[in-house]
Amino acid sequence: MSIVKINVLSVPAEQRETLEKRFSSRAGAVESSDGFEWFELLRPVEGTDQYLVYTRWRDEAAFQAWMEGPMKAAHQGGQGGDAGGERPRPAASASTLWSFEVVQQAAPKTV
Repeated sequence: MSIVKINVLSVPAEQRETLEKRFSSRAGAVESSDGFEWFELLRPVEGTDQYLVYTRWRDEAAFQAWMEGPMKAAHQGGQGGDAGGERPRPAASASTLWSFEVVQQAAPKTV
């Protein structure tokens, strides 16, 4: 069965827009990866500064291949840096990766 990776990002209020723009600018980057199944960026509504980056993969090997290839390149590639090639400051102040195996699922109802 599939695996889920949730990256928990602590994002100060003044960095929220920056984080969301960075994800928006990379829209579509993960979808072409072998074994990718689902992505969602979840914005906190109340009581926390933590965004959740939800991805679902066919298996651990597919996730690791993405981490070592496309994801690594995206984070090293000077995304939005200045003319001097400096990388922008991270929008998140902390990050934790949660890992889960999918043991049960339900498809949405069709009307």
